[in-house]
Amino acid sequence: MKSAAKRAGLCIVTMLIVSFLAYAAFALISGDPAQTLLGTDATPERLEQMRHQLGLDQPFMVRYLKWLLGFFTGDLGISYSYRQTVWSLIAPKIEVTLCMALISFVVIVAISIPAGILAAQRSNGKSGLLSTGLIQLGMAVPPFFTGILVSWGCGIVMKWFTPGDFPGLHSAKAATALRHLFFAAVCIAIPRIAMTVRMLRSTVIGEMNRSYVRTAISRGNDRRGVFLRHVLKNSLVPTVTFLAQTMAEIVGGSIVVEQVFGIPGIGRLLVASISNRDYPVVQALVVIMAFWVVLAGTAADLINQRIDPRLRLGGGE
Repeated sequence: MKSAAKRAGLCIVTMLIVSFLAYAAFALISGDPAQTLLGTDATPERLEQMRHQLGLDQPFMVRYLKWLLGFFTGDLGISYSYRQTVWSLIAPKIEVTLCMALISFVVIVAISIPAGILAAQRSNGKSGLLSTGLIQLGMAVPPFFTGILVSWGCGIVMKWFTPGDFPGLHSAKAATALRHLFFAAVCIAIPRIAMTVRMLRSTVIGEMNRSYVRTAISRGNDRRGVFLRHVLKNSLVPTVTFLAQTMAEIVGGSIVVEQVFGIPGIGRLLVASISNRDYPVVQALVVIMAFWVVLAGTAADLINQRIDPRLRLGGGE
């Protein structure tokens, strides 16, 4: 419990540092937001009024603390391009992207864990060569290329969904929207499934060759029991860490796939906001994605401590 509280405290401190650096960076490069909102024809009086309305006449730390408080209350400012509140703009996009990321993560875990264990147990002969070839193929094909093939085959040919026409999660065609997200999630998942299988296979094989496993089996212990209680348990620690990293990368990796499938997630919004120099939106999305990475890493540490209690004491050997 003490270790979990310490890790949660470190997570909060990291998030605060990330939010401060992101806010400071965009405060330096964003120029004059009042000029951006009102245009070049605005009078000096109107510019001063807008700066006061946005709070730009206040000290930097006061503005940062207000923005940080607004981050947790949903007040992230006004979008320069869309002329609406940032939160109302990004909230539906976050919902879509997180739904796709969760589907992708479930697919990765459901396939890679059993496949990695099976590949480790059949690492010799033709089965080993086949698994190695499939892993290399899965890692080599980029998600956007898989997305193009899936959009053509499942969307245009099979008519299972309409590429570029996302109906929305809360529309009457929610089932079609989920099917749309599922195919996109699978394209994101394929290379990460291959990487996870490769890592778990090599970890399990290495663990099986350790002396304590051979000793336990030689003393008459059930091979299956030794595998489940010791080999698999020890192999899951690095795998969980890798899966947490994967979970963090899925959100960033969804940007291109969202473009291919025409899904209105944060990836498309981020690209459009960068092109339009809409810094309040970019700033909010960068901080949210950074928070997602920090939370994924914290969750991995807590799960690993649950799997292997020695990690709570800083051990592991």
